[in-house]
Amino acid sequence: MGVRKSIFGAVLTGDIVNSTKLLPQQESALIKKLSDPLQRFLGQRLYEFYRGDSFQVFMEEPGKALQLALACRALAISISAGEEEEEPTAISDIRISIGIGEASRPVGNLGLAKGDAFLLSGRQLDQLQQTEDRLAISCKEPMANIGFQILADYLNSIYKGMTAKQANVIVHLLQGGTQQQLAATEKKSKSTVSQLANAGRWPEINRLLKQYELLINQLLS
Repeated sequence: MGVRKSIFGAVLTGDIVNSTKLLPQQESALIKKLSDPLQRFLGQRLYEFYRGDSFQVFMEEPGKALQLALACRALAISISAGEEEEEPTAISDIRISIGIGEASRPVGNLGLAKGDAFLLSGRQLDQLQQTEDRLAISCKEPMANIGFQILADYLNSIYKGMTAKQANVIVHLLQGGTQQQLAATEKKSKSTVSQLANAGRWPEINRLLKQYELLINQLLS
């Protein structure tokens, strides 16, 4: 039996929205912080930053791609958390496209990598840049894309109204933390953290992640 020349996975291509409106120290802090969820989810360095405010990721576990994308978006929105305003306006967000499909082996230099997953991710990001949406998910299966579009639209509506303080809680939960841990770390009451999680619509986000994983499992079956 020969060695497979391709691998099924997910490619995430993203760029920081309104990066020019960030102070230099804010942009540097955001890029540095983005490495935390990237390393946590990938376990290895299969991501690259380019042009200063853009990045690309390859994941061999496509079922975790949406969770990573949402963690990156919440992290960007949360950078103004802690300001004196009760609900500070989010300075930035991340426009991110998930392409699901085959990638040619070996996946090393992402700038030279090939395959459907890379093509889909890049094309979808170009289309996102012409809209107000921040998230897109696509594969080569038309029926699956209907489900992915519904999920993306729902999540775009949730994130559009998310405040920085809510995003600070959401990013923690998306990275596997608990509300109790966050309350202890930030010295907040459990009820305050719970209120922020619910206002940030965490129950809905968590449910959508499970539905996404079901769609991925159907693609893999």
